[in-house]
Amino acid sequence: MIKISTHLFLEPIKTSDDKVLYSLMKEIYPPAYSHFWTDNGDWYVNLNYSKETILKELSNKQAEYYFILFKKEVVGVFRIIWNEKLKGLSVTKQVKLHRIYLHPKTQGKGIGTTLLTWLESKAKEKGYTSIWLDAMDEKPKAFEFYKKLGFKYYSHTFLPFELLHKEVRKMSQVYKII
Repeated sequence: MIKISTHLFLEPIKTSDDKVLYSLMKEIYPPAYSHFWTDNGDWYVNLNYSKETILKELSNKQAEYYFILFKKEVVGVFRIIWNEKLKGLSVTKQVKLHRIYLHPKTQGKGIGTTLLTWLESKAKEKGYTSIWLDAMDEKPKAFEFYKKLGFKYYSHTFLPFELLHKEVRKMSQVYKII
């Protein structure tokens, strides 16, 4: 377990945690994204949090995957991938923030800011010079959050998922030089 602050910890996700992770994401993902999908996001959660996908993601030696614990309660997930390059960005040592999902009841408590500050510090210690992530354009609060932390727009793509409403398919890549 990694102590981030007095009440905030990261606990590595293990292969035996697949059911807990799936159940958590069935609770966290829909309030934020169900309106993006024709099936309320069931396909996305079932695909990305299936036992097979979780085992594959946990086998990536460049990745770290954690449960976020706040006041001893599991409230989200946090996944980073070291040496994951953003195509075209000339910075050599890059880390991708692949996932950060927090339970709605914990949002606004500074958890996201604290985790990104911790990641930036850890990345600097390891000699990394940038952090990047994908962000859904239809989530303006998220964009403002990342902008306040110093992230800048780099590029975008459109997600091809058939069950995703066309008007919400744009996803931007944002980065920060650290």
